[in-house]
Amino acid sequence: MKKFHLIPLLSTLLVILAMNSERLNAQGCVAIRHFSSCVGNSLESNLLGKGDLQVGMNYRYFKSFRHFKGTEEEADRVANNTEVINHSHAWDFFLTYGISNRLYTSITIPTVINARSSLYEHGREERYSTFSRGLADIRAGVGYWLFDPSINPNTNIAVGLGIKLPTGNYNASDIFYNVGPEGSPETRPVDQSIQPGDGGFGFTVDFQFYQKIATGLFAYGGGFYLFNPRETNGIRTFRETLSPILENEAIMAVPDQYSVRTGLSYSLSNVISTSLGARFDAVPVKDLIGGNEGFRRPGNVLSLEPGIAYMHQNFTLNLNVPIALRRDRPQSVTDRQTEISTGTPRNGDAAFADYLINFGISYRFAKNKTMEIDPSIKNTFN
Repeated sequence: MKKFHLIPLLSTLLVILAMNSERLNAQGCVAIRHFSSCVGNSLESNLLGKGDLQVGMNYRYFKSFRHFKGTEEEADRVANNTEVINHSHAWDFFLTYGISNRLYTSITIPTVINARSSLYEHGREERYSTFSRGLADIRAGVGYWLFDPSINPNTNIAVGLGIKLPTGNYNASDIFYNVGPEGSPETRPVDQSIQPGDGGFGFTVDFQFYQKIATGLFAYGGGFYLFNPRETNGIRTFRETLSPILENEAIMAVPDQYSVRTGLSYSLSNVISTSLGARFDAVPVKDLIGGNEGFRRPGNVLSLEPGIAYMHQNFTLNLNVPIALRRDRPQSVTDRQTEISTGTPRNGDAAFADYLINFGISYRFAKNKTMEIDPSIKNTFN
């Protein structure tokens, strides 16, 4: 068996499946919280030799402001200056360790800073902002490559399991104006979309794969599903103060979330790779486990996701910019309940971003510089 350096392989695959989106993520819809898979920040970080350690950080930013009911944009909201504007900043600090060259484990410690500007939350007459910041929900998990990467460099599939801990504050509060007695300010929980945590103990299942198509060209894909069994977290939304028909939305829900993505990655050189793919991120109308009461904004986004990555020795940089193609805010369970009780059609709205910025940086502490592979495929990544 001859030695084969991993750098060309990892450079080719660096931008494949950056699950912490990016990481989520999720195109900036206020329905879709900052979240991603529990087992590793990217496929490249999960291709580890035994004893290898990968540490890094991913930064994500979006501005959501375009309102949708169903797939129809409410363009008048921006024109009339009544739109809700969210600015979301998130930093994921992660560590991934290679238990073997097929089994790996990862932990992600996320932090967030969010700002939300609106009229309707402040008496509808003046625009004010609310803020939240701090630790979000910590995630940890394990993953396993079904084929040995050292003898199967052309194709592989990984499956993973993870847990999400309710470490983030899900009762972050700020001052709301013109809402108290005689129009006085009042301290209330901030909107669900900018709460650092959701208050639920969750678990995830995920998968990721890559397949060589030609020299330097790979297909990739993957996805995850977050199960949040807890139905509601007990935090008041104050939506019932806006209208009596919103009484069923008085408490925040703890919704599921999922993401899938696929595309092509191409190596321009041994250190630079590009990718182009599609991704679909969503908060479903109903959870797979547990009840569906409480307030949630179900939503989904179909995005075009270009990316570029740089890798030199053990240092990596990557940038992905998902661009929204289709945004949908479907009718929620509480919308349907209100429609039935009042006899009037109802579909709440949600604000979405045009694009999302994901920037990642990482460094690998490699225990072994090389790995053994079959000589018949030793030139696969040249």
